[in-house]
Amino acid sequence: MDIYDIFDKGGVVVWILALYSVGALAIVLDRYIHFALMGSANPDIDLLAASAAREMQTGGLVSVKGPEAAIAKQMISAASQGTKDLVRVASRVGSDELVRMEWGLRTMAFFGNTAPLLGLFGTITGMIKAFMVIEQAGGRVDAQALAGGIWEAMLTTGVGLAVGIPTLFLLHLLEGKVDSRAHIMRRVGSIVLENLSCANSSSPDIEEIKPHIEEVMDGV
Repeated sequence: MDIYDIFDKGGVVVWILALYSVGALAIVLDRYIHFALMGSANPDIDLLAASAAREMQTGGLVSVKGPEAAIAKQMISAASQGTKDLVRVASRVGSDELVRMEWGLRTMAFFGNTAPLLGLFGTITGMIKAFMVIEQAGGRVDAQALAGGIWEAMLTTGVGLAVGIPTLFLLHLLEGKVDSRAHIMRRVGSIVLENLSCANSSSPDIEEIKPHIEEVMDGV
């Protein structure tokens, strides 16, 4: 059995599942390109945020890419303009960055969850047709012909699982990447908020600030 037989025997359901697989693959490629262009989380983002906060300007983060730098820049810029509610600024920027990172993941979840169900639907309709043929033949059906009708009906379930399982696996990997960056975004937002708060009262050393980096803002 080759690919042409699968599409021929599976019918419309297999064609829909093929579109599912193409759509899921397109989203995966788009997301990995997006993460690649976004760059990895800079290991020195703590120090960059601290130094930039001390100077009350974004100059120290101009060369840093990624959603973490976007949050730090916007918070420091807002603070330099006299904005008091920096948590709201971090929450707004963080939400926008998360929306960009999560683009297409909900569609992938739909593909992964409905592909096996669609395959099962194709199997059920195929079995109904097979038993209708048996009824019309008055029960005098060759066993080999009956087996052929059954495996053709089961074909759609196999294709549905073949599409759904990899889609859900890749979705899990992408969601892990998003969760990891979201954690770092919260961490950076917390650091910048602490540094700006300290800068308003004094100019502490970076080492005195770093013990507070595990605190996380609820809004991001």
